[in-house]
Amino acid sequence: MNLEKQKQTPIFSALERFRKQRVVPFDVPGHKRGRGNPELVELLGERCVGIDVNSMKPLDNLCHPISVIKEAEELVADAFGAAHAFLMVGGTTSSVQGMVLSACKAGDKIILPRNVHKSAINALVLCGAIPVYIDPKVDKKLGIPLGMEIEDVRRAVEENKDAKAIFINNPTYYGICSDLKALVELAHEFGMLALVDEAHGTHLYFNRNLPVCAMAAGADMAAVSMHKSGGSLTQSSILLLGERMNERYVSQIINLTQTTSASYLLMASLDISRKNLALRGEESFEKVARLASYARDEINAIGGYYAYGKELINGGSIYDFDVTKLAVYTRDIGLAGIEVYDLLRDEYDIQIEFGDISNILAYISIGDRIQDIERLVGALADIKRLYAKDVTNVFISEYIAPIVAMTPQKAFYSPKETLPIKETVGRVCSEFVMCYPPGIPILAPGEVITKEIIDYIEFAKEKGCSMQGPESPDISQLNVIMD
Repeated sequence: MNLEKQKQTPIFSALERFRKQRVVPFDVPGHKRGRGNPELVELLGERCVGIDVNSMKPLDNLCHPISVIKEAEELVADAFGAAHAFLMVGGTTSSVQGMVLSACKAGDKIILPRNVHKSAINALVLCGAIPVYIDPKVDKKLGIPLGMEIEDVRRAVEENKDAKAIFINNPTYYGICSDLKALVELAHEFGMLALVDEAHGTHLYFNRNLPVCAMAAGADMAAVSMHKSGGSLTQSSILLLGERMNERYVSQIINLTQTTSASYLLMASLDISRKNLALRGEESFEKVARLASYARDEINAIGGYYAYGKELINGGSIYDFDVTKLAVYTRDIGLAGIEVYDLLRDEYDIQIEFGDISNILAYISIGDRIQDIERLVGALADIKRLYAKDVTNVFISEYIAPIVAMTPQKAFYSPKETLPIKETVGRVCSEFVMCYPPGIPILAPGEVITKEIIDYIEFAKEKGCSMQGPESPDISQLNVIMD
């Protein structure tokens, strides 16, 4: 990495030059630097709305960058150790879909764990690729899906040598890491691409004590959610390419769905955040790791909770652990994770990332302080004292292995009928059902609906999980393939 060059911010600098020129706008956006929408100025400030501008020659164009955006992407590639990088303004959803659509066409096979984010399966609906799912192992105590074991992936590869790619989650929301280097080598051994969903792994590129990142492991593409641990604005992301990829073809794929009105606020935030990480990432994420470690120790000292870490590593399904993740098992105080999530927000004004059936996740990042950690620890101690119940074990897992009857695309576009959810057992689902976050489908198009899955959905609804996916707003009905 060229640290001297990393001090540059080509997009932000170009915007600042443009702002000082006081150009009269007869282009979009229609608020005209905020003059047409004073309430927007009051919300965001004059400087912010003043650089919410349209693509033009001095500012380049994200769909075909030739100047400042191109320079910014080259700096991202240098900072992340990639052959090429794309700035993405459609969230990491667009980055994930860019990977899948670049690797697969209709009828192609792709090997992937079933506990992927919905964006990956959405990409299969769009392109018609055929998923070869690998069911992850599950930690029966914590109820969380684990990483991909080499033996399971090798078996899938041997049985599907015509697959085009292996898709890998690393790290998971819960901090679980697979043996990424070995998985990439396995993919390349069979002439497949290695695609890595690194939505929760921006920080892995900037601290030597953290698990290996996708580009260092030799991956072909990686979707990196800069707005999560990287500090950029929500919805901004990057897509990294390795040496084996044709960047011009990938650009064409991205432009199939990417907006032609890219937000300069998002792109400038990526530009500034990349500089910040390149210059200060090592020390910043060392601090994040220390905060998370302190939080784990303090929470485990309360009793009843289990904030897990590197002790889970087993060399296989948990090859490594991302110590910046603060995931806490809550069921031993008799409360579901989502119940603790709600109590933290409603009673203590603490907003954590998510709560599921058994766990909560507090996202620790470069913006956190020790006093924030102490407030969270104190609230969790309070919740145990005031709200703990007798322990009941209704569900042992956040993941239920699906029965796949047809491809996601075929199921999504097939003739369907709507039935009350309790009458759908044995039928093939034609839509998604998931708790969000984390956005991992409980049901995806093409999967058989079982009583176990319906019971899980009903339990999650009862506990207060935020459910989404089906046409039915209250998830009382499901769309199924017509018999």
